[in-house]
Amino acid sequence: MGRPPRASYYRATDGAAYEIFLGRWTRRLAEPLLDFADFRPGAPLLDVGCGTGSLARTMAARRPGQTVLGIDIASPYVKFAQSQPATAKPAFAVADASRLPLADRSCAGAAAQLVLNFVSDAAAAVREMRRVTRPGGRLVAAVWDFRGGLVYQRMFWDTAAGIDDTAAATRDRLFSGPLALPDGLVRLFEAADLDAVERASITVRMDYRDFADYWQPLGGGQGPVGTYLAGLSEETRGRIEEAVRGAYLSGSPDGPRSMTATAWAVRGQVR
Repeated sequence: MGRPPRASYYRATDGAAYEIFLGRWTRRLAEPLLDFADFRPGAPLLDVGCGTGSLARTMAARRPGQTVLGIDIASPYVKFAQSQPATAKPAFAVADASRLPLADRSCAGAAAQLVLNFVSDAAAAVREMRRVTRPGGRLVAAVWDFRGGLVYQRMFWDTAAGIDDTAAATRDRLFSGPLALPDGLVRLFEAADLDAVERASITVRMDYRDFADYWQPLGGGQGPVGTYLAGLSEETRGRIEEAVRGAYLSGSPDGPRSMTATAWAVRGQVR
């Protein structure tokens, strides 16, 4: 079977916590991302870094006669995805994005939603997506615009950075990553020798019932936010929570808030 897969630096230990933290966002992003992808019918579709399965389930619902496979290196996420009901149910498997367990030219298209900036080798992952996709098929990927378009996380990180230097360092690493910049995915796809590379900006909106609905998913231990919060002392975490609460309330009583999140998306065609 070769070498074991390399882990990314994304903490991925609890599928249910991830679903609350990010799954509700990936469900909303899935539809416009697939509109942009415009995959061909016929051969299977692949969701690389499927998380808890939002994109794969949307693929299967939109193309009920087409096989869909979601893969992720995090077994807790795959197990959660496998447990979820769906009318058109995709298959899910644990696998490394840089060593896909699929034959050459076996897929009609492949997608990577919000994962390439967290895998150990994004270029290798895109090359693998290209390898398993048929000529004329499309690859599509999206990553959050951390620096300019991710309101709910920007509010958290900027507020925490004013209290804790570690938060500032983590924010700067996330926000300056090459794939989170406007041309990052474009350059990655062009380097993979894909044709007709195009970029888009996709914005989705999330409604929160109150501050608790915003705050509690952040503390579920998943991804950079959860990892950072889990490592804080009780005193520092309390200070940051109160400061973020103030930013959320913004001078008004607690209650519903609506925030947007923008992703950079890119698509390319296999020769």
